[in-house]
Amino acid sequence: MLTKDRPARRFGQWLVYALFRTVETALALVPLPLVALLGSGIGLVIWMLAIPYRKLAARNVRIAFGRELSRSAQSRIVRSHFMSMGANFLCGLKLPMMKEADIVSRVSVSGLEHSAKVAESGRPVLYAVCHLSCWELLTQVPSLFIPVGMKPASIYQALANPYLNEHVRRRREHLGYALFDRKDGFMGPLKHLRENSGALGVLVDQHAGDGGVWCPFFDRLASTTPLPALMAIRCRTPLLPITVQDAGLARWKMIVHPPVVSGEDRPRAEGITAALNLRVEQIIREAPENWFWVHNRWKTPKPDFLLSRYKRGIVWPVGYDRSRLQPFEVIIRSPNWLGDACMAFPAVRALRGGRPDLRLTVFTPAKLADLWRSLGFIDEVISKESKDGVLASARRIKGTGRHYDAGLFFTNSTRSTLEFALADIERLVGFKGSLRSYFLEQITPEQKAGSPPEHQALKGLRMAAHCGAETETDAVFGGDTARDIAKAPLHIGICAGAEYGPAKRWPLERYAETIALVSAQRSDIEWQFFGAPGEKAMGEQLSTMVTAPHHNRVGKTSMTELIAALQRCTLLVTNDTGTMHLAAALGVPTVSIFGSTEPILTGPLGAHHSIVRHHVPCSPCFKRECPFGHYDCMTGISPKRVAAEVMDRLG
Repeated sequence: MLTKDRPARRFGQWLVYALFRTVETALALVPLPLVALLGSGIGLVIWMLAIPYRKLAARNVRIAFGRELSRSAQSRIVRSHFMSMGANFLCGLKLPMMKEADIVSRVSVSGLEHSAKVAESGRPVLYAVCHLSCWELLTQVPSLFIPVGMKPASIYQALANPYLNEHVRRRREHLGYALFDRKDGFMGPLKHLRENSGALGVLVDQHAGDGGVWCPFFDRLASTTPLPALMAIRCRTPLLPITVQDAGLARWKMIVHPPVVSGEDRPRAEGITAALNLRVEQIIREAPENWFWVHNRWKTPKPDFLLSRYKRGIVWPVGYDRSRLQPFEVIIRSPNWLGDACMAFPAVRALRGGRPDLRLTVFTPAKLADLWRSLGFIDEVISKESKDGVLASARRIKGTGRHYDAGLFFTNSTRSTLEFALADIERLVGFKGSLRSYFLEQITPEQKAGSPPEHQALKGLRMAAHCGAETETDAVFGGDTARDIAKAPLHIGICAGAEYGPAKRWPLERYAETIALVSAQRSDIEWQFFGAPGEKAMGEQLSTMVTAPHHNRVGKTSMTELIAALQRCTLLVTNDTGTMHLAAALGVPTVSIFGSTEPILTGPLGAHHSIVRHHVPCSPCFKRECPFGHYDCMTGISPKRVAAEVMDRLG
């Protein structure tokens, strides 16, 4: 098939080349001002019809000017940009068909003293080229900006169409350019600069991908190529920005700007790159409609949109005020259950440390809003009411007025994915599901087949790592495990309920017997009973069964009050519940009783927790109620065994 397709492909490329030459020939017959008017009209049509490109340009303009210009002013820049881009594109096609003198008559040049000074010192001239206005002028009239006696050169990226590529190469070589293919590396351009004292232009204002330096550009971190700065240092020559701006209908002004100075005593490539970004920003502000806004300059990397692993890292310009930095907005969809939310905390902490400009929002059921607010490192919490449908949830998110760069799911439902998709969040990240996979732009790989069972918290950390977060640190688990057991009275919590169902509940009379056994050995204990609002009756029943000093808080605490009460506890004795996970997240040691569920998957992590379980052939079954009715996995656990674990923790 490949051999049959190749002639057809070559013929298609030749047709494109033939069409290009036909357009060139036609434009050669039309006066340049009329070409510009025609291109401006075509640009306006593209602005109306090419909606994805218009949205991209609008996003970029909002990033650059959203804090200082109204939306209508931003829209005018976008529309003017498309018209300018269309006019300059068609003019760029006509320029090679014109005489040099005719082109020169339509261009004014300023700042040549900067390049002349470099040339007079015997150093090569290195230009930083920006995508402004009709930058094709820089390839057509080198006599306008290349010092006398210097051979011009350019680094180019080969066109996919071999006929067009060869056509462009011939034209530029005819004008005296030395051309260096980007894929061949940069030793050739460096040799040209060093040996020929030549002049070279390097593009500097495009997204540089994984190999770039991350530094502010319009106060938002952008990956920027360090190549021009490295070449400047190796050739011991200054870096001179050169730009073209519109100066009327089919008229332009070319400007050679002063050298870029990093502000450091011993300039490094990274420092020069960061300073160059600020200079390019200033240049764009002079004529914003001329810059190439349809390029994704602030592209969100995939998959590592967190920046902790990039080898070149983040560089700040000397004296830069970091408070001006625009945030990288990440929104997290919280699980619906307390325990699941607590098991997501380590991953969220890892995300928090992923980049300095991160702003973290959590979209959560209202019942868990105070839980997320208590963490201290969450910037905003958006509550989802129980009556909210998918559209209402999306409206709540959009109602913040923020533009979220990424959304992460700690849920498994397609519904929650739809909420974010309808809220126009740029990058949706999660684990593969049935229908939800169609909405995810970034799918976290599952464990390899045959891998051991994975704890839910570690699964969340794997998603954070897939986004570029550092997860191999103790800090991601948080919590202070140091508890003062010398003071009296001791506060020991009891969580005897489980909203999931009776299969997770150790019998109340066994909790009462455990309390009696421990209190017989330690009379300085005050017991605290915790539970959900629907478990009030259970709390009252347990209270009647216990004679030791206790405080029944079951169903009587808000989330904030529950957190405060747990933080005063030395230990929590509990079933597999959300309160167990909350205590673990707060650094409170636990004695956790497991029956129908599996602690390897959802147990509290860390050496300061004890797991008590009785293995039976059918466990774990993960059922709400025992299908056999006798709950052997729970009744097989004795109060003496639990009491011994409690005393061991206290001792």
